[in-house]
Amino acid sequence: MTERPNEKGAGAGAAASRAMSRYARGDDAAFAEVYDGLSVRLLAYLRRLARSEATAEDLLQQTFLRMHNARARFHDGADVVPWAYAIARRVFLDHARTAKRFVPSGALDNESAPASPLPDAEAVLAAFELSTRFEAELEAMPPILREAFVLVREEGMSMAQAADTLGISVSAMKIRAHRAYERLRAVAGEREGTS
Repeated sequence: MTERPNEKGAGAGAAASRAMSRYARGDDAAFAEVYDGLSVRLLAYLRRLARSEATAEDLLQQTFLRMHNARARFHDGADVVPWAYAIARRVFLDHARTAKRFVPSGALDNESAPASPLPDAEAVLAAFELSTRFEAELEAMPPILREAFVLVREEGMSMAQAADTLGISVSAMKIRAHRAYERLRAVAGEREGTS
């Protein structure tokens, strides 16, 4: 059975949520479970935002430090995933403000071209060009649309989790995600029109 995107890590998220509840109540040993359950996902998220492995690792540590400092404010039984992502997002935004930039545009290198099962060189080149155009469009999007897309499509969050992460209503989240999808669909349509 294929896993749906917004179910990605659902079991790990539930275990991390239970561990965070224990940690908030004073069980210091539960922090290791929280870290193990969230660190890989949060690092991948921060890596996409920061476009730098070293920066993402630093931001991850700052995220967990803030989670530690805010553990008394964690509501027992709450979902830790959107709470942790919201903290990671704020850590990144604080870093970006300090650095006087948001997200640097980075060109895709040849190693990040999507692999194609087809031996046809033209198909591989077309897929790479489309991927490059998607990446450029994602970079050109206003940050509020890009964040919506990343949380839902790349992080696998539900609309409700992503809305909690961004501190907005589910309706506003759906609108942002829809606008991001439409912009990417337009890029795909342009590519089909040139074929």
